[in-house]
Amino acid sequence: MQLVSSKTSQRLEEEVGEGSLTLLPTDPEDMWHANNLIGAGDVVKAHAIRKVTTESQTGSTVSERVHTDLTIRVTSTFFDPHASQLHVSGTVIAANAWVSTGQYHTLDLELNRPFTLRKKYGWDSVAKETLADAIKQDKDGAVAAVVMQEGIANICLITEFRTVLKQRVESTIPKKRSASSDQDSGMRRFFDKVLSTLTRSIDFSNPRPLLLASPGFVATDFKKYIADEGTRRGDKAMSAMAKQATVVHSSSGHLHSLNEILQSPEVAATMKNMKFSKETRFMDDFFDRLRKDDGRAWYGTAPVEKAVREGAVGRGGGVLLINNSLFRSLDIATRRRYVSMVDKVKEDGGEARILSSDHESGQRLDALGGIAAVLTYPLHDLDEDEDEDEDEDKQAGDQAIII
Repeated sequence: MQLVSSKTSQRLEEEVGEGSLTLLPTDPEDMWHANNLIGAGDVVKAHAIRKVTTESQTGSTVSERVHTDLTIRVTSTFFDPHASQLHVSGTVIAANAWVSTGQYHTLDLELNRPFTLRKKYGWDSVAKETLADAIKQDKDGAVAAVVMQEGIANICLITEFRTVLKQRVESTIPKKRSASSDQDSGMRRFFDKVLSTLTRSIDFSNPRPLLLASPGFVATDFKKYIADEGTRRGDKAMSAMAKQATVVHSSSGHLHSLNEILQSPEVAATMKNMKFSKETRFMDDFFDRLRKDDGRAWYGTAPVEKAVREGAVGRGGGVLLINNSLFRSLDIATRRRYVSMVDKVKEDGGEARILSSDHESGQRLDALGGIAAVLTYPLHDLDEDEDEDEDEDKQAGDQAIII
């Protein structure tokens, strides 16, 4: 994502201060960032194609598609993760020759076409951090992964912010009780199908890490098959792909095993500096603390918010883990509640990590309500107030029934 400005010397903070920004998406990943930046009530101006029907003097009608720029107030967004397409719907707030104010339109944001965004409630710290992630140039390379077992392969691309299932390959493999030669030829056909789908779905022209995971020896055999094919074809890129591949054991060849793979020591050592790997370690540390039950690991909005208010998520090991999906709330008060927690933790010297709900670590956090914290010192009974409130509400209800 590029920041488009007529004054290229201006700093990001100065641009944000003006209230609106013009951004140019240049990569499919940028659409994911745009989806996280744009919320209901925001104003978006972008290129649009509008079907216009005109009536001639004779009464006949003619329909045509016109290219124009439209400015809408956003009511909803829809992001297609597989196609990396973003559709932004809303009502037109600036009329032109073809569209009147108040009409409904859906903008299809496109690569290499700029759009202008004005945040309804301004650019808070979380929005600024999301924007900074979107426009930074030193992005880590995405990791390719094939999670497989006999006859099944899931081809994924793990970017810094999300995991995308690119293709699923299925093939029938003869059972072991059949002739050994039949099974071998079945596996070769399967490997050939997976390799061709892998190279077609993911660009390996620039070297990138490749994870191969399976139960048993399927991943090991597939790595050997890639190396043999690279030698047979004289394809240096394919040979390099085989050399850079890391084989990891998984319990199955299904997609849910990816979380298990990312926690493995081999993967952690290879990709320890990548964002998703750090987030996986944070979640692992949190669950370790939770199992110890020492009062330093809490989850849920109310207990975590109380710990943040008391300054217990600060300097000396305090970590706030919060899912980016919570910042997409249509209720501005709810969004500000979470933003204020992030700001308070940073002010106290702690670490605030905003996890992507499109990554395995974020999905683990979702199961805990989307928010958790590791405290710098133990606090107990943070959820006691919630229980008391529930008891009081129940007693009040019982009294009302008695009366």
